[in-house]
Amino acid sequence: MGTAGCPASRSVAPHPCLLVPVDPEGAAGSPGVPGWQVPAPESALGAASVRRFCALAGPAAAMEMPALCLSKSRLWPRSGGSGQTPGKGWQAPAVRPAPGTPIQNPPLSLGTDLRPLDILSEAVPPGGLARGMRVLQVQGLLGLQLSASRPRALAFPASRLFIHCDRFPEEFSIIVTLRALRRPAKRNEYIFTLMVEESPSVLVGLRYAPDKLHFLFWSQERAGGWQTRVTFPNVSLSDSQWHTLILAVSGQSFSLTVDCSVPKDVVVETPFPASLSVRRASFYLGNRRRRKGVFTGLLRQLVLLPGADATPRICHTVNFKVATLSVPSVLQDVPAKAVSNEVLQYPYETDMKVTLGARPRCSRQEKAQFWFNASRRGLYLCNGSTWLSMLEVQPRLDYVEEHQKLVTNSETMGVEVFSIPRLGLFAATANRLTPPGSAIYRWTDGKFVHYQNIPTHQAQSWKYFTIGKKIFLAVANFEQNERGQEFSVIFKWSRRKEKFLAYQRISTHSARDWEAFVIQGEAFLAVVNHREDRAATSSSSWPPSPQTFGAADWEVFHIGDRVFLAVANSHSYDSGMPAPSNFYAINSSIYELNITAQMFVKFQDLLTYSALDWEFFSVGDDSFLVVANSFDGFTFSVNSIIYRWQGYEGFVAAHQLPTVGCRDWEAFHTAEGSFLLYSSAKEPLSKVLKLKTT
Repeated sequence: MGTAGCPASRSVAPHPCLLVPVDPEGAAGSPGVPGWQVPAPESALGAASVRRFCALAGPAAAMEMPALCLSKSRLWPRSGGSGQTPGKGWQAPAVRPAPGTPIQNPPLSLGTDLRPLDILSEAVPPGGLARGMRVLQVQGLLGLQLSASRPRALAFPASRLFIHCDRFPEEFSIIVTLRALRRPAKRNEYIFTLMVEESPSVLVGLRYAPDKLHFLFWSQERAGGWQTRVTFPNVSLSDSQWHTLILAVSGQSFSLTVDCSVPKDVVVETPFPASLSVRRASFYLGNRRRRKGVFTGLLRQLVLLPGADATPRICHTVNFKVATLSVPSVLQDVPAKAVSNEVLQYPYETDMKVTLGARPRCSRQEKAQFWFNASRRGLYLCNGSTWLSMLEVQPRLDYVEEHQKLVTNSETMGVEVFSIPRLGLFAATANRLTPPGSAIYRWTDGKFVHYQNIPTHQAQSWKYFTIGKKIFLAVANFEQNERGQEFSVIFKWSRRKEKFLAYQRISTHSARDWEAFVIQGEAFLAVVNHREDRAATSSSSWPPSPQTFGAADWEVFHIGDRVFLAVANSHSYDSGMPAPSNFYAINSSIYELNITAQMFVKFQDLLTYSALDWEFFSVGDDSFLVVANSFDGFTFSVNSIIYRWQGYEGFVAAHQLPTVGCRDWEAFHTAEGSFLLYSSAKEPLSKVLKLKTT
């Protein structure tokens, strides 16, 4: 009788662990005739073990190997020579037993010694990639990206895996390592399918939706057969992360393990077929022989392991998500050793295209393509919507030049630079004189141009903030209005009129500054009053407040993972110091946060002259601080200083900037470059300085 695709055999005595010689004519017990009959499937060993051996060793195995004994889940080969049969994975015993004699050698476990069948490697031609394939590296791992335009190019005949036998194993595991993209909820994508050329039905297949995985197989127990689907719910793969799946199949039992977590077990009424023919069938990688449902993510591993649950072999590594049993050579992390001194290239590097010239379009069609910007000496990668910088020569600050003299309504006590969507960059100046008040300027053709006047009363500062899609500006008024009322005002941006309109008046007392912040989704505004219930910036718990002298400004900034706090000290009341420096020439300090000590520790002192503001900014990889020096005890014409971060040396003076009564600094960036804007509290003239880089 035939057994699950293995060679036909004659009637033999059913014994689970005896070797029965068989002659070509079918007479049992004929000595000297080559070949040995395996026990019948109705015996204790069962048909599944026969098929497992058949899938690996081939239909001629019973005649090629002098004897074979199968016992439940174990296979015992016997000698036709000593050693290991090449490519079969079966150890041959050293002594040929006599017919009818039980084999005493230790059995060979199918669970650990079967050879994995690498489906993904079979689809990749030796020494290169098939059309419709591309190698990409994501999160430190290489994977295959498949094209939807040529689904048939991503196929190979099943006979390349099942060389000697055209039956799919009854018990097996499928191991997949993939990275799936986020997709619409109703979209299904195929990881692989096994299909006969003349039929649209799927013999074996694996497909996924964003929250479930489906295993498909063709059952032939009834006339004509029908498609069976086993669904594993609550399987989240579409998160753009690497995952390793192990699907173990045995009869009516199906088990799925994701990233070596707790297995999901499903028992169905229809078992996996005991004899599934793969004659004239082909494996299709990432599709079901058509463009719809093509896998859009990355595949790194796709392995079929006959006769075993592969979970113990996979789930012993540290990183379960990328555990491997067999990976194609083109996806190996370390390239092959180069011969002689030639340049070593990965396959994906040989097909890489780089666009030169002006900035090209970046859309889904250009995704994963590169563009080299010669003017900026940078290499960029298209992610499907924008160009991402891969390699770029970072600019370095060379010098600072005057870019624009900005004539203001009066002396400027503070300035705020902000952006409004679709309209661009703006600057609000807080001017001292009541008529005509303060002004808003818009960045146009590389310069600030007057845009709107706003009535204020000796304005000290502006604060820009948003609540949802609403845009606001809050002004801190120092003096009373013409009616003797003392209010600071919040202005709201009108999209219809494209200007700021008065929105709310708030009673203040010689307001100096505003601060906007959000706590648990709630928006807050804090005002600093100069008199009567003025706000104070103190801390009674953690961290302790650093010592200051007439502090006018705080600036918090980060350099790497380090947190710093710079204080601008404006004057000292230490009468023991010689005049005039006892008031205005004073150190301003930079503190660093010490997490262990739970306090700010003084990092550096810098000599300043009635400092009123610090501004932190970056140019390329370099970090800078600029201080607003306003008065040295003799004159308001005092140089303000740009300090460059020098690592263990701290901040070192790099540039001196001539300023008059400097009150505030703002750094900003536009398409034309990087700039600094300073306001003068002693003349109706502010300046825009351009940072020239190399």
